[in-house]
Amino acid sequence: MIKLESESQFNSLKKENTVFEFTAGWCPDCRIIEPDLPRLEEKYNHFNFVSVDRDEFIDLAIENDIMGIPSFLVYKNDELVGSYIGKERKSIEQIDEFLSKYV
Repeated sequence: MIKLESESQFNSLKKENTVFEFTAGWCPDCRIIEPDLPRLEEKYNHFNFVSVDRDEFIDLAIENDIMGIPSFLVYKNDELVGSYIGKERKSIEQIDEFLSKYV
């Protein structure tokens, strides 16, 4: 998983097939799914997976209506094609089901 370093990197990566995961070091729900994310990266290897620290990039979170974390945005060719946003805990199975729509 790539760690987002700048807003310009975000804008560049969204021009490709990219899954952005909004997360934070203090988020317990994020830590629960973290060990299983490499399996999804392998399964959906046509996507770049990018970790976005919500606290570091709060403006991006606000611009994208990120209400809770973890939350996911899927971009293809500079177009937002899907979002899985909410305050509820997300299981790795739910994330897998969400991503399967964009194969």
